[in-house]
Amino acid sequence: MKLTYVFHSCFVIETDNISIIIDYYKDAPNNTEGVTHQELAKNEKHIYVLSTHSHADHFNPEILGWKEKYPNIKYIFSSDILHERLAKQNDAVYMNKLDIYEDDTLKVKAFGSTDIGISFLIEVEGKKIFHAGDLNNWHWKDESTPEEISEAEKYYLDELSLLAQSANHLDLAMFPVDSRLGSDYMLGAKQFLDKIEADVFAPMHFGLEYDKANAFESYAEKKNSRFFAIKQKGQSIDF
Repeated sequence: MKLTYVFHSCFVIETDNISIIIDYYKDAPNNTEGVTHQELAKNEKHIYVLSTHSHADHFNPEILGWKEKYPNIKYIFSSDILHERLAKQNDAVYMNKLDIYEDDTLKVKAFGSTDIGISFLIEVEGKKIFHAGDLNNWHWKDESTPEEISEAEKYYLDELSLLAQSANHLDLAMFPVDSRLGSDYMLGAKQFLDKIEADVFAPMHFGLEYDKANAFESYAEKKNSRFFAIKQKGQSIDF
């Protein structure tokens, strides 16, 4: 399989038969059309477009127009996208926490978030893949009270424990490493890998702060995870 970083929290996962596009926000420049649109043009493949929640940096309504050109698309969205009236009932399959979507090609189970929406556990071709959406230990250590930090951490660790019951080992994890959290910005990612093994770890939700995201590499390697050190939009690895 091939993983391509698009931007922020958007990735494309490719197999020989399908493409999975998660949390499209902005395309990564590549020739004239961009990485995502070039992948869409491979219309012999079935395309799954997933969105974890309605925040503008995770969901772009532009994606709904793709079906006009590429009819072999299946949309799987968090239900808050429908509730916010950013899409219509017949546009997508809508999921809440612990809902399952399954067809002959893949299985998607929705897990929780510590913001809005959901996270996705995807099973395809014998691999388990996790995209966290906005699931993280959003603790804001430098600004919050000890009580607020404790509450945020408990909320996060409870969600993490629930995920670990279904997936204590992942072939690929895409997880926030966002330096805007301040001095302890890697804490949620560390706790994630302390709880759940991941063969490959891809940082996300870092905007253009590549160096800050890649600083997590040493910890990931201590946990025997191959780290996807992202240096530019459109970068890919096989896994």
